[in-house]
Amino acid sequence: MRTIDTGEASLRCAIKGDGPLAILVHGFPESWYSWRLQIGPIAAAGFTACAIDVRGYGGSDKPHAVQAYAMERIVGDLVGLKGVLSPNEPAILIGHDWGAPIVWNSALTNPEHFRAVAGLSVPFAGVPRRPFTEVFREHFTSQGRFFYQEYFQEPGVAEAEAEGNPRDFVQRMMYSISGDVPPGSYWDKPLGATFLKGLPDPEPVAWLTEDDLDFYQAEFESSGFRGPLNRYRNHEADYEWLQRWAGKLIEQPALFIGGTRDPATFLFGAVEDPVALVKMFAPKAEGHILEGVGHWTQQERPEEVNRILIDWLKRL
Repeated sequence: MRTIDTGEASLRCAIKGDGPLAILVHGFPESWYSWRLQIGPIAAAGFTACAIDVRGYGGSDKPHAVQAYAMERIVGDLVGLKGVLSPNEPAILIGHDWGAPIVWNSALTNPEHFRAVAGLSVPFAGVPRRPFTEVFREHFTSQGRFFYQEYFQEPGVAEAEAEGNPRDFVQRMMYSISGDVPPGSYWDKPLGATFLKGLPDPEPVAWLTEDDLDFYQAEFESSGFRGPLNRYRNHEADYEWLQRWAGKLIEQPALFIGGTRDPATFLFGAVEDPVALVKMFAPKAEGHILEGVGHWTQQERPEEVNRILIDWLKRL
């Protein structure tokens, strides 16, 4: 474990191995720990695996301001981290959940620093044509339907629910969009509902043990949820920043891994073929959709994900 000053923020990093740098970026509500089953195999394959705590999480800096979590600032953290750990060679990026848009956009905006990019769960759909807030308010909020990202918009509301019992929050959220949850319309609820309302009671699953939950509980009891939730409060700022790359493609080698039971893989029903979507905006991409896998791709199917990742890494 190292804490590295990236310029604007210090990030806690779990680092193992020698060779070309691969930066692993987690999503919500996770930490470097979500890559615990990838760090060793990637290092053994001849790479330096560096799994970070994104700013706002765990042992990394936690600025208070909403605007401190804009995509531009977090991409800057990755550029700074690469500059410290691999000053003379471009790095490889691997991201899951929010980490996927972070690495997609890092590769798009900084091709001189990042030579390849892999996204898990969330496909790359190019530079946005309008802020995502407009999209979900059109399709959900204006229809009186709950959408979790709308619920996350008002500072303090989701924080209070999540921080009341971080262990229960993490377990219920993870189970509810995993490949193990029984089919159900758990998220079809009215505007004004809380995040956890209607979610099923979690059953034990092999990929999320009591020890894993102990870790996440301790992390979020220490860090709180404001920084992680602030990422969702920057859609307008992210849209404005990315417009300077409108029409640009990711030209580097790319990889997408999703799951048939992951709503994010299909952009909440908006996309039928996420691999084809990625290839529209990253022409050198390849894709894999894993049968029966939910949202927590690398935790639910570590051996399969590792095989795909390492095969791709060795061909770069």
